[in-house]
Amino acid sequence: MYDLLVIGGGINGAGIARDAAGRGLKVLLCEKDDLASHTSSASTKLIHGGLRYLEYYDFALVRKALIEREVLLASAPHIIWPMRFVLPQNPKVRSPLLVRIGLFLYDHLGGRKILPATKILKRRNSDRLDPLVSKFSKAFEYSDCWVDDARLVVLNAVDAAERGATIMTRTECTGLEIEDGAWSASLTIDGHAKMDVQARAVVNAAGPWVDRVAGLASQLSNSEHVRLVKGSHIITKALFPGEQAYFFQNEDGRIIFAIPYENGAFTLIGTTDEAFQSDPQNVEISKEEIDYLCDSANAYFHQNISPEDVVATYSGVRPLYDDKASDASAVTRDYVLSTSKDRGAPIVSVYGGKITTYRKLAEDVMSELGDVFDNLGEKWTKMYPLPGGAILDADFDAFADIQAETLSWMESELRHRLLRQYGTRIYDLLSDAKATRDLGHHYGGGLYQAEVDYLINNEFARTADDILFRRTKLYLHMTEAEKAGLKEKLELEAVA
Repeated sequence: MYDLLVIGGGINGAGIARDAAGRGLKVLLCEKDDLASHTSSASTKLIHGGLRYLEYYDFALVRKALIEREVLLASAPHIIWPMRFVLPQNPKVRSPLLVRIGLFLYDHLGGRKILPATKILKRRNSDRLDPLVSKFSKAFEYSDCWVDDARLVVLNAVDAAERGATIMTRTECTGLEIEDGAWSASLTIDGHAKMDVQARAVVNAAGPWVDRVAGLASQLSNSEHVRLVKGSHIITKALFPGEQAYFFQNEDGRIIFAIPYENGAFTLIGTTDEAFQSDPQNVEISKEEIDYLCDSANAYFHQNISPEDVVATYSGVRPLYDDKASDASAVTRDYVLSTSKDRGAPIVSVYGGKITTYRKLAEDVMSELGDVFDNLGEKWTKMYPLPGGAILDADFDAFADIQAETLSWMESELRHRLLRQYGTRIYDLLSDAKATRDLGHHYGGGLYQAEVDYLINNEFARTADDILFRRTKLYLHMTEAEKAGLKEKLELEAVA
């Protein structure tokens, strides 16, 4: 008998499993695919307050997210780091005074302590306007944070497992029934093996499938359900130098980010917002979305791009709470918890939410279940770093400088990537390696056997896609033949 069954291995499910395991509960998390396979790996990779939500007077959400921004930055400085955003003044879309007021609120709503404040840039004294067309002579520059979204999910799951949780990927919940005051769940493993488990409570964090799981538990109502919104991104070769990102205001009222990606080798541009009514399992960018994102970038950058310049894309479906807003962009990004305690067996379904507020959401879920469990531990996640994040003063640069001496044998680009992805756990990956040859077979793009083994043994990876798309982004740095080599090797090992 488990205390808690968590259905869904995205950021909310992984965060809830971690929180619950750390409070002493016996937890099982099941995910029908890989961790972060869907929405949680398809974000714009930002830990942010949501500047544009101020337009919708969603001050509570912005404040909550801004407070969490610095909490998360301190907990995982290897995969989360500060970034400056250049917001060109575009009076045709929004009054500069209105934007300045919004940025003033943005600087002060969340009790900012670490990140620098907003400032005004002018073309004559800032090279950060150089990539922009000449009509943009002034801009605001403000702070937010970047995050490796899929790794954030994985590290929460790793920490949950180390605190006693059972993490089962490729395991779908196909049935939920109440028996003798507890939940009996039917699980299907790898599409065929069957398993039944019992749990005192269930959290439905199934993302785009939240309504489906709620239906299994007969929890679905007419007033609380998910609204699916598709967001797509394109990736091009780098369009500008520097570590700053750009925030563009489109004349249709939408906003677009252009962000340095993969150590500045690429530019990530997104996102779109479209109502989505198809199968969330199969979501991909449309030609119209690619054209829209290219046109949005071309309205601001000197260096124009076309669909032929797009080297990769990704799309995800956001499972937003349906607040009946007429415009997909205006739908609230805050979360809503729907709780049922029928016949003494509670289930909490999670609607909406955003990556930035996942930790707070997990705390709120545990509060919903506080009267179910005796001796439930206190809140704890705010003060404890994620795996690899125990870095002195959360100063990644100082940490990296020290490791550069210890790991001087390693090529600097590889060392930087491994430190960014694994933080203080890099030595668990490297083991006794003292030279590059000790890392084993090189698949290409800086991926060695030692890292493959570590990801399989410690981070729930099983397939080439798990490794190349979610645990790393090395698919952007490897040839098709190199990717195929990894896939073939893993498939042969799975059969053996």
